[in-house]
Amino acid sequence: MKKVFLVIAILFLVHVAYAQEIQPVPDSTQIKSVKAPKVHLTGSIQSDILFPEEDNAIGTGSYKDKVLTNTYVDLALSVANYLTVGGRFEYLDHPLPGFEKYFAGWGVPYFYATGRYRNAELTVGDFYEQFGNGLILRTYEERSLGVDNSIRGGRLILHPLKGVRLKALGGKQRRYWEHNDSYLWGGDAEVNLDQWFHKLDEQNARLLLGLSYAGKHEKEEDIYISPNEKLNLPLNIAAFDARLQFQKNGYNLMADYAWKINDPSFDNQYSYDRGSALLLSASYSKKGMSFLLQAKRSENMAFRSLRSMTGISSFINYLPAFAMQQTYALPALYPYATQALGEWAFQGEASYNFRRHTALGGRYGTLVKLHASHIRALYDTPGLDNLYYQDINLILEKKLSRSWKLNAMYMNQRYNQRVVEGHANNGDMIRSNIYVLEGKYQASRKVTFRGELQYLNTRQDEGDWLFALLEVSVLPSLMFTVSDMYNSGETDLHYYMAPATYSRSSHRIQLGYGRTRAGYSCAGGVCRYVPASRGFQLSYNFNF
Repeated sequence: MKKVFLVIAILFLVHVAYAQEIQPVPDSTQIKSVKAPKVHLTGSIQSDILFPEEDNAIGTGSYKDKVLTNTYVDLALSVANYLTVGGRFEYLDHPLPGFEKYFAGWGVPYFYATGRYRNAELTVGDFYEQFGNGLILRTYEERSLGVDNSIRGGRLILHPLKGVRLKALGGKQRRYWEHNDSYLWGGDAEVNLDQWFHKLDEQNARLLLGLSYAGKHEKEEDIYISPNEKLNLPLNIAAFDARLQFQKNGYNLMADYAWKINDPSFDNQYSYDRGSALLLSASYSKKGMSFLLQAKRSENMAFRSLRSMTGISSFINYLPAFAMQQTYALPALYPYATQALGEWAFQGEASYNFRRHTALGGRYGTLVKLHASHIRALYDTPGLDNLYYQDINLILEKKLSRSWKLNAMYMNQRYNQRVVEGHANNGDMIRSNIYVLEGKYQASRKVTFRGELQYLNTRQDEGDWLFALLEVSVLPSLMFTVSDMYNSGETDLHYYMAPATYSRSSHRIQLGYGRTRAGYSCAGGVCRYVPASRGFQLSYNFNF
């Protein structure tokens, strides 16, 4: 109860501080013409609460606590444009399902101070950073996945010349409520060459050159490959990155190459092979039309601050997944996770908007989008399926009248469950066809109805799935939703959900009841297993 009261007290203080903008108290002895710098308080509150109920049918297991919550309070105090001091309070002493083992606890694990003067910026404390596309360094926070690999130390950013930006950093990486013993450091340089070559600038062309370095020092560790044979592990690991990006009119071309010296770890079964990653991207867009082609080859590029760590913790770098990020329930049922040992990955997308008052555009126009992904093993292995993942997505968006809008989607998917999840229920490869139909009807200026019908057909894993949703929005504040995801194949289970949402100003509160299916939650190729749950769900968000 003491901890609950502490959380309530902190939330109350945040609201009091938000009540008005903080201003320094003027001193009567000061010269009237000198203005004191303004002080601004910004921040956010996010609190997700579950009142769990046991459900043997979906396999929730038992619960020790009657209330589970993940609560975050972010605060930042800025003095003009010179100084920002901030921190985050986290309360996960009784965390949501899937966060129990390492995430349980509460405190202030993130705090920082950032000073700015002319062309320099210095941060001391905790910070997030990304070099280029993140192939050798990307620290970030993704609360839905439980990812927070921030660095505690120092970072300096300089703009010494026109079009030049330099970064240097060092520190230790966060792992749940602690920090790994290894030390990280790195540097990044980006040069906008168009600001040095006037002909490029005159033609409205942009050319960016980037060079990065990231390194770690990790202490000696006793790892044996046999009772009498211990590995001689390198203590210092270095990774490098070079990238070039060109933009002109609607064209965007990018090439990024990264390499890493031998870095034996649990991910690569303590191999001494070097790592590399190549990313190529080309796109073109103009009004009513766009194209995208991307290719990636990565091998042995898992880079962690703790070599013996498993799961999604302690990654220094980031390898993007070349698969379409799905927002519909059934197309997202089998999400792809980037394979750390290596993969070939390709994706392409084309969209075209047929203009109004044409044969295919009709009265309001028609948008058609085609997306395809293909990800496979680097080397063919006899007797194994070397395809990791493949999807083909055809999307149609059509406005039928002033009140009606229709979206339709077809997806053909191949998902290697043994490679991505490490097991297979009914054959390694899940082959599925997915159909989605979404309709939106605006009954009046304030009331809108939205409905979804989805069907997933497969003979593997748990068989076919059906999904239905109905949503009613009442402007400016209310939204009511009911949905059900039903497995008509092996389990014959319903996963129903009924939330109601109220929004006003910077506040958003949602209350609902239902079941959550066990499975993988993914974002950008990083996945976390989420166990099944049932109960009342309460969510509150506040930004100021």
